[in-house]
Amino acid sequence: MCGRFVITAPEEAIAEWFDAEIRVGFEGSRFNIAPSQMIPVVVEYEGTRLLSEMRWGFIPHWYKTPNDGPFLINARGETAHEKPSFRTAFAKRRCIIPASGFYEWHEKKGVGKEPYFIHASSGDPMGFAGLWQVWTHPTTQDRWVTVAIVTTQASAQISDIHHREPVTLQKNEFDPWLRGTPADARQVINAADEGYFMFHRVDRAVNSARHDSEELMAPLIG
Repeated sequence: MCGRFVITAPEEAIAEWFDAEIRVGFEGSRFNIAPSQMIPVVVEYEGTRLLSEMRWGFIPHWYKTPNDGPFLINARGETAHEKPSFRTAFAKRRCIIPASGFYEWHEKKGVGKEPYFIHASSGDPMGFAGLWQVWTHPTTQDRWVTVAIVTTQASAQISDIHHREPVTLQKNEFDPWLRGTPADARQVINAADEGYFMFHRVDRAVNSARHDSEELMAPLIG
């Protein structure tokens, strides 16, 4: 599961990290990105990586309205290649979602859900595997470019917080994911190596998407 994430690096640094040209940029850091919002993505078009943006929340082509079925913010990496909602996108429309970290919630008995901020221990940007889809409204013909984050079984390091984690691609996995065959892409659907992540508990203020400030990432004291 990945339901909120953070991006703090400027667009120029993100473009450089992913060796992408800026097609649609973004301004300023975002500390509590939520589903249904526009998010930066890296796609490949005619051999060139482009930094663009899409709406977070994959809408299958058969939906008559955006609310016709489940709100698909994540795609299970183990089965996305065969599920009707995602299999065409898995074969033809893969992307990378830049991030600086993400939030996950741990259910603690007697306390409720406690949020954690998880990020790369190196401090480098991260790239989540993604699947995208163009959805066209059958009446208005409005077109939405929508995307889901691919997840997998969490590593031992993360599993005490949550049983799923986003598929976080390393630099040598960008090409297999973006331009490889579906078989190539399936090979990079793995949990991060042990020690890749660092994490700490944060304030429950992150639960509300109305809150968007750097303080959300700060370690909770006490």
